[in-house]
Amino acid sequence: MTAPESEPAVKPSRQPPSMQEDEALALLRDGRLEVAGRLVEATNMTLYCSVKLGSRTAACVYKPVRGERPLWDFPDGTLAAREVAAFEVSQATGWNIVPPTVYRDGPFGPGMVQLWIDTEREVDLQRLVKSRNPLVRRMAVFDAVVNNADRKGGHLLPLPTGHVYGVDHGVCFSVEDKLRTVLWQWRGKPLAREAVAVLAKLERDIETGSLGRRLRELLSLEEVEATWRRVRRLLDTGVHPYPSEGWPAIPWPPI
Repeated sequence: MTAPESEPAVKPSRQPPSMQEDEALALLRDGRLEVAGRLVEATNMTLYCSVKLGSRTAACVYKPVRGERPLWDFPDGTLAAREVAAFEVSQATGWNIVPPTVYRDGPFGPGMVQLWIDTEREVDLQRLVKSRNPLVRRMAVFDAVVNNADRKGGHLLPLPTGHVYGVDHGVCFSVEDKLRTVLWQWRGKPLAREAVAVLAKLERDIETGSLGRRLRELLSLEEVEATWRRVRRLLDTGVHPYPSEGWPAIPWPPI
């Protein structure tokens, strides 16, 4: 195993200052959804909505299962649950990579509902993607864990606070190696000490903890076991993974 690499200190990631995570989850889970429009550039049905619970309101994204386009390599009707599973892993890491996300019923049936994130428009996404930003490096580790098959540059959401969210995790958690991402700048490099500690916690949480129980509600047993094996492999090798020889390394379009 390669010795872990030290990295600059990273400030704790936080939710937007107006709403704590538990408040956001309660709002998304129990609030009244109203569809305002559709994001037409999205492959699957992606609806921009407002959600209201009492005096609290927020914008959100709603992806109903019935609007999912069938894929040859993922079971039909499972993408929304995979998005929620990605949030559960994100929450377990403590890195807050995925915005608050729930699975619930909505105007077009059950689906994924995720807090809308207003981004810092002045950030150059291409530059951010190629950067050595430690928050982006965290995302590269996260993507290796969830086996993200579609990490485009446009799926990074930089905030004015400096935090970076990641979205669109419907094609994650395949049993087969499908890691396809624009974040290869750390391939073969030793994992940061922080990442090693987080991965060790994830291994325990998936094997015997609440994360494993929650993932088994959202994914197949084989997919949960494959997630545990990916974490174990990262710990055994001690390095960021290399691209697979049998799978395209970069999604198209990359941004």
